[in-house]
Amino acid sequence: MKTTKNIYQIALALALTCSLATTLKAQNLYVENNGNNTIGEYGLNGSTVNPSLITGLNDPEGITTSGNDLFVENRNGNTIGEYTTSGGTVNSSLISGLNYPWGIASSGNDLFVLNYNSGSIAEYTTSGTLVNGSLISGLYAPVCLAISGNDLFVPNANGISEYTTSGTLVKASFIPNMNYTYAIAISGGDLFTANYAANTIGEYTLSGATVNASLITGLDDPYGLAIYGNDMYVVNSGNGTIGEYTTSGGTVNASLVSGLDNPSVIAVSPVPEPSAVVLTALGAGVLSLCLWRRKMSGASLA
Repeated sequence: MKTTKNIYQIALALALTCSLATTLKAQNLYVENNGNNTIGEYGLNGSTVNPSLITGLNDPEGITTSGNDLFVENRNGNTIGEYTTSGGTVNSSLISGLNYPWGIASSGNDLFVLNYNSGSIAEYTTSGTLVNGSLISGLYAPVCLAISGNDLFVPNANGISEYTTSGTLVKASFIPNMNYTYAIAISGGDLFTANYAANTIGEYTLSGATVNASLITGLDDPYGLAIYGNDMYVVNSGNGTIGEYTTSGGTVNASLVSGLDNPSVIAVSPVPEPSAVVLTALGAGVLSLCLWRRKMSGASLA
């Protein structure tokens, strides 16, 4: 009886662990190629997963992840399409009627979309329902945005402005004189900017203080920026590469991915849900307990 019970417990633990493993997708990079209207997928180590994961786009210029989905802006089509991180089409025109969209970010079940021509930010749900078509207005040439908690940061010709996700202005020039900032990313208490004209990455605190305006230099038209842990991934649209750096400014691999076709925006797939990690650990704990009981009882698995 003890042998049978131990085998059952081990099998249950393995089943739990294996079933959870199939639901957790490895973290990967997703990059838009404007030259051929595709999105390519790459590993964090630079390995090619699928260079044409999503095709048939119309001047893609913004991408964000939410759960296992990718939301992609088609600038010329004035739409946002929804796809799975495996490349499946959920709805290629989830949101339509935009005004030259050029920047998107997700927070919870909401999408925040920049409309370049109208200088505004609209809010939608991830199911495509309009929440507020003019959540924020009066921007001038906005091209990207980032969210940290309940705060939204958007570069425009007047600098980087800070708003709440409810649309309330916090500071009009959070960081001034940031023309040609085509990408921003937030990590902890710091905000990183990709400065297209200067070919640099700058670092600032979320209170607006300058940490290092030239944290990384020698880039080639940096257009996209994503952070995962202590690593920063920078899209160089000028030479068709993605470079990897630390958030301290160290170079890991300046040409981690190469051969891209006029790449622009980049995103990293989300980390696993905490509940899934806890369940996986629980499964491992049950397995350890089973093996310990087998050792103590001297039972055989045969």
